Amino acid sequence: MKVIFQLIIKRIGLSIITLLIVSAVVFFIANLLPGDAAQEMLGQSATPEAVAELREAYGLNDPPMLRYAKWLGGLLSGDAGTSLANARPVSELISSRLSQSLMLAGFTALLAVPFAMVLGIVAAMYSGSRIDKAMNIFTLSMVAVPEFLLATIFVLIFAVELNWLPSLSYIPADAGVYDYFRAFAMPVATLCIVLSAQMARMTRAAVLEQLSQPYVEMALLKGSPLSRAVLRHALPNAVGPIVNAVALSLSYLLGGVVIVEVIFNYPGVASLMVDAVTNRDMPLLQACAMLFCTGYLILVLIADISAIVANPKLRTGG
Repeated sequence: MKVIFQLIIKRIGLSIITLLIVSAVVFFIANLLPGDAAQEMLGQSATPEAVAELREAYGLNDPPMLRYAKWLGGLLSGDAGTSLANARPVSELISSRLSQSLMLAGFTALLAVPFAMVLGIVAAMYSGSRIDKAMNIFTLSMVAVPEFLLATIFVLIFAVELNWLPSLSYIPADAGVYDYFRAFAMPVATLCIVLSAQMARMTRAAVLEQLSQPYVEMALLKGSPLSRAVLRHALPNAVGPIVNAVALSLSYLLGGVVIVEVIFNYPGVASLMVDAVTNRDMPLLQACAMLFCTGYLILVLIADISAIVANPKLRTGG
């Protein structure tokens, strides 16, 4: 247990260092974007004096290292700054959209995780059969298809040709269950298909590895049905690798959310970040990017910790 604890502390420390490095990269890359934030705010007709005054007011004339130190200090104290385009606190803008992004990710995970688990376990149970081959073809095909292409195909079929669903994910204030279904159907389906394919392949590999262990073979030789051997013997020992697979797959979800929110005009944090790029709103862009990076690192950290805890050599001290 001492070794496991030390490794977990080490992983957490590395994640914090990585996040600091990412913050520097995000800040300096965001400031390399072409255009002037002050000019964007005032418009092309603004006088040079007005632009210079606004740059001075927002500290845009300060040296980059000083601006980075101020921004990082504010971020660590919970103040992400003020939006240049909206003159509102960045935290307020993000909080108004965060619940929408979390709702989209939550619905996707709620559907994708059980579906991928069942798909991966069944494929492992019937390894080499037609079921397994069909699953492999399906998952490989879906992993190879980018989210933006899948989303575009869904829009063309279900919104343009069949006119079953709206092409834009608009949720009215008095939305009912049916309105939520129509708004979330295509975005969630787009994310679910790619996410389930990745997760099912990793789940299949984890269960298949346990099925080759002697204790499972012994249970089968004693007359235990395959389903019982999988559910009672193989699956409990594959929980660690499966949790690892789920956490890694959900980390990929963060990248997919950006694409899906933009295509379906979904009012989440990702579309807010894209708007910040268009408006050269650096404080908002940097805060959104850090939010996504932090979420990704947390999920990867969960995957690392689950892999450490599931390692039998570390559990037994071997």
